[in-house]
Amino acid sequence: MIPGFEYQTVETSGAKIHAAVAGDGPPVLLIHGYPQTHMMWHAVAPALTATHTVVCPDLRGYGQSSKPPGDPEHVLYSKRALALDMVEVMSDLGFAQFGLVGHDRGGRVAHRLALDHPRATTRVAFLDIVPTLDVFENVDMSVAMGTYHWFFLSQPYDLPERMIGADPSFFLRWHLRAWSGGTDAFFSPDALGEYERAFSDPATIHATCEDYRAGATIDLEHDAADRDSKIECPVLVLWGARSKAGDLREVWRSRAKNVRGEGLDAGHFLAEELPAHVGDRLASFLVEDV
Repeated sequence: MIPGFEYQTVETSGAKIHAAVAGDGPPVLLIHGYPQTHMMWHAVAPALTATHTVVCPDLRGYGQSSKPPGDPEHVLYSKRALALDMVEVMSDLGFAQFGLVGHDRGGRVAHRLALDHPRATTRVAFLDIVPTLDVFENVDMSVAMGTYHWFFLSQPYDLPERMIGADPSFFLRWHLRAWSGGTDAFFSPDALGEYERAFSDPATIHATCEDYRAGATIDLEHDAADRDSKIECPVLVLWGARSKAGDLREVWRSRAKNVRGEGLDAGHFLAEELPAHVGDRLASFLVEDV
């Protein structure tokens, strides 16, 4: 648990979402990435509660949220479905509009949310992600090697489930180290323990594979249909100078009208490697005139 946060379960039209809530003031929704849970925000969220009501959910299929079985078209794990979960959670908490921060897979949910529900989002921050369509349309050897798990996890059921299920903890830690410069030393033991606990559930392994299967199928259909649609609200992009993403400003300027950003001296997991810096930058962005 994140100290100082209260936990509740919100039943959406498609899932039961476990969420941590604390603070007072304008709402901000923090969405985690793969293979983590809401605990990735444990060092950032408390500081934001000084000025905001902070909501940290587990995405459908992750952590303690429900994990419906996948469907043949992967609709249940499309970013459109996951984004709707988030809108319904915030509505249940009394928030029709909110700031939005997404890391990794959570950033892809945030992107879809901003397109599908533009009136709900006041501003959006993306942490170390390239839009899904851009990744698949620009695959070369470097991209394929660096993001091999996209192509592994999206293989048909149940090849990746069986292989990961043979040793979930090994796969989880290998993945975290691979995306953070070869070390997991900066991860909190409590957070890492929660990631391992959640990832040891076969239903989580299946659900997270379904997330990637959706990313390689129905999400691409949705993104291609919205290729020329741009996010209307202000956008902040942060990336790790030692991650695989590179400078993200230009790619996001093709997807949003008002973009600013900066690279940080970190790998992929910015909120856990540089929590104070990330927290300060988000706090400024959420209140500044833009």
